[in-house]
Amino acid sequence: MIFLKSKEEIEILKESGKILSSILKALKSKALIGVNLLELEDLAQKMSKEFDAKPSFFGYQPDGAEKPYPAALCLSLNEVVVHGVPKNYRLKSGDVLKIDMGVIYEGMYTDSAVTVGIGELSSVAKKLMNSTKKALDDAIKIIKIGRHIGDIGYVVEKRAKKDGFKVIKNLTGHGVGYAVHEEPTILNFGRKNTGPEIRDGMVIAVEPMFSVSSEQIVQNRDESYSSADGSLTAQFEHTIAVTKNKIIVLTE
Repeated sequence: MIFLKSKEEIEILKESGKILSSILKALKSKALIGVNLLELEDLAQKMSKEFDAKPSFFGYQPDGAEKPYPAALCLSLNEVVVHGVPKNYRLKSGDVLKIDMGVIYEGMYTDSAVTVGIGELSSVAKKLMNSTKKALDDAIKIIKIGRHIGDIGYVVEKRAKKDGFKVIKNLTGHGVGYAVHEEPTILNFGRKNTGPEIRDGMVIAVEPMFSVSSEQIVQNRDESYSSADGSLTAQFEHTIAVTKNKIIVLTE
């Protein structure tokens, strides 16, 4: 079931999104050569407390996971797409780091992610990151009442094909607001005019994930997911509210 949010709830979600955006901007600026991933995790936890918010991933156990998630952040390096657990690792030049976080503020959930290039990047890494970010921008531009969820996947996949990259087929965007994951599922591929209709009050996390050369994923021992062929990956995500008057990017 898709849960529509009230005007009052969307106002709270705006505050939740502002908090999450502030934390991600701080994390992005700190993600430099030599910084330990555990330092980023500590900063996320500290800032959450300062904003009187809670990290929504910490202790969350999605379907198929063997155990609850042990951190505030998902920090996924290079071929790892999502759910990378923060570890004792110092960033080095050439790394491609995905920073994914959700927060709970006054009971309402938002979710966002950025990909950060560390030091000197390969031309392929730069192009991949740029393409994935453009896919998110493309998707946001077409979201409006009366369109369909399949339209989002269509434009995301169109961008990947245009730029010569692969959409990760088994990882998706999702509804959000009352929980980490809600309906509808938002595939990063699809056909126009298919899937649920976009309606006033919908709040969705749109989450393009591309790889250089594989549509498939493999699960790692820490329950993170990597591209099946070990190629570089990128991820960008925003939480978006649909209202009669406008589309609001809550985590901008």
